[in-house]
Amino acid sequence: MSAVPSETQPAIATADPSPTPDAAAAETVISASRNRFAVGLSEMWRYRDLFLLMAWRDFAARYRQSVVGIGWAVVKPVVSMLIFTFIFGRVAGIRSDGSPYPLFAFTALLPWMYFSTTLNGATQSVVGNGSLIKKVYFPRLFLPMTGVVTALAEIVIQLVLLAALLLWFRYLPPAQIVLVPVFVLFAALSSLSVSLWLTSLNVKYRDVGQAVPFLTQAWMWLSPIVYTSESVPEHLRPIYGLNPMVGVIEGFRWCVLGTTTPDWRMMAVSISATVALLIGGLWFFRRTEATFADVV
Repeated sequence: MSAVPSETQPAIATADPSPTPDAAAAETVISASRNRFAVGLSEMWRYRDLFLLMAWRDFAARYRQSVVGIGWAVVKPVVSMLIFTFIFGRVAGIRSDGSPYPLFAFTALLPWMYFSTTLNGATQSVVGNGSLIKKVYFPRLFLPMTGVVTALAEIVIQLVLLAALLLWFRYLPPAQIVLVPVFVLFAALSSLSVSLWLTSLNVKYRDVGQAVPFLTQAWMWLSPIVYTSESVPEHLRPIYGLNPMVGVIEGFRWCVLGTTTPDWRMMAVSISATVALLIGGLWFFRRTEATFADVV
């Protein structure tokens, strides 16, 4: 009698539906902060390496495939200074508070070009990084901030050029020139405050991006670049000071040339306008950033 071989039942592996403690611990939940004014400095510090990479990427992309490269940081203000000197200094005869008109124009063009460059770049920062926003989480404030930081490289080069112009004209700067970094910081905060509004609005209304070049052009003539703020009637200066760049340009010119003490009441209005725009911009940006990935 032959033995009947017994059937071997295959072993069936069953997965435990309950997650292991290690898997549960590895899960990270990202939720929006309820505080719309919270900047999230600790979170931004954790992602600081990513911020540096993004800033370097934007800086390299700005001069990629460019023959002149970083030399544009010198060409643009010098050409503008020469044009303004000929048209407004020689032809129109606009006074420059006793300083050479090339210096008068250049000290205003330096912070203004930083502001306009930052504004044009930051407005498109969220829309231009739409694919990155949909794939990776990072503090969205990095997008407009990278333009503010990247443009600082140009302003450093232009400050060296400004020092060369002071030597060329044998112009001895006043003691308050040590306050130049303060007004460079003021220019950066002014740029960021306006960029936060325009960046957020451009995500939903792409007309904003089209209007920014025209806006910066009109804004330039509303700022004391080719003329002094003393040309504005005294009773209108507090209203004129609502322009954040009025305080930046007048303060920067006072630090470098020291020819005329600025109207401090107008300066106070300009600084207050910058602070209000910055706080409001942070609130508006944090309020709308949750919808960026859905809209871009």
